Amino acid sequence: MNLSTVPEGADDVMLDPDRRNPELYTKKGRLRSSVYEEEMERLQEQLVLLQYWIQTQGLKVLVIFEGRGSAGKGGVIKRITERTSPRTVRVVALPKPTERQKTQWYFQRYVEHLPAAGEMVLFDRSWYNRSNVEWVMGYCTPEEHQEFLRSCPEVERTLVRSGIVVLKYWFSVSYEEQRRRFEARNAEPLKRWKLSDMDLAEHELYVKYSMAKDTTFQYTDIKQAPWYVVPSDDKRVARINCISHLLSQFDYVDVAPEPVTLPVMQKVPYVRPPMHEQTFVPQRF
Repeated sequence: MNLSTVPEGADDVMLDPDRRNPELYTKKGRLRSSVYEEEMERLQEQLVLLQYWIQTQGLKVLVIFEGRGSAGKGGVIKRITERTSPRTVRVVALPKPTERQKTQWYFQRYVEHLPAAGEMVLFDRSWYNRSNVEWVMGYCTPEEHQEFLRSCPEVERTLVRSGIVVLKYWFSVSYEEQRRRFEARNAEPLKRWKLSDMDLAEHELYVKYSMAKDTTFQYTDIKQAPWYVVPSDDKRVARINCISHLLSQFDYVDVAPEPVTLPVMQKVPYVRPPMHEQTFVPQRF
């Protein structure tokens, strides 16, 4: 695609338009549900094997998910954690900083959530709030923004030197698709809670968020911790591509434990109290 035809503010990575295989894609170019479900099941099995590998090898893995609102970060995180153990693969989604945290070193509140040996931590948004949301919305000063851009690469290089594997994914969604998703949320009462004032402001400032992303990449797309862009106008494709890439970053093997022999219940002299003394929920079904 000729870049000169891309609308101002549009992300610079587009989906491959050449999707003509009717076995894989619908007439609208979307990945078929049956294909997606089969591949996702396979990938989730591999994620469980990766989990065992991370445990046995004592790896420390940090995965950062960033991008615009409704870009699909939460969806891929949900698929990653659906079948893995929260003791090994845990999600960090921090709320707004407290007044005390605002006085700390900017990275300080994130440090306590970094992975220990045998853990993979998924950051649903991260310290990159500063160079994106905070900068666009005016929640940080120009000096704080510049200091973040200077210090962030050094912080991440330090993490990598300490033995942490740092993976950074940016979910890229077009203005038209973001609007469609916001309109769908607005039309459905049970999903309207997902449409926040911040989402509305972000949609209005779509071009400025593009500027923020480009500046962020300019300073923080480093060799030790590069950015990987995930085009996400098709959520199914985005999830599969992201998880496939995540798995490809590890030379893991199957170290899943063998089936165990279940023990037989021990016989202990004991008389239980009458069942009618307990309060049960109403049996509606």
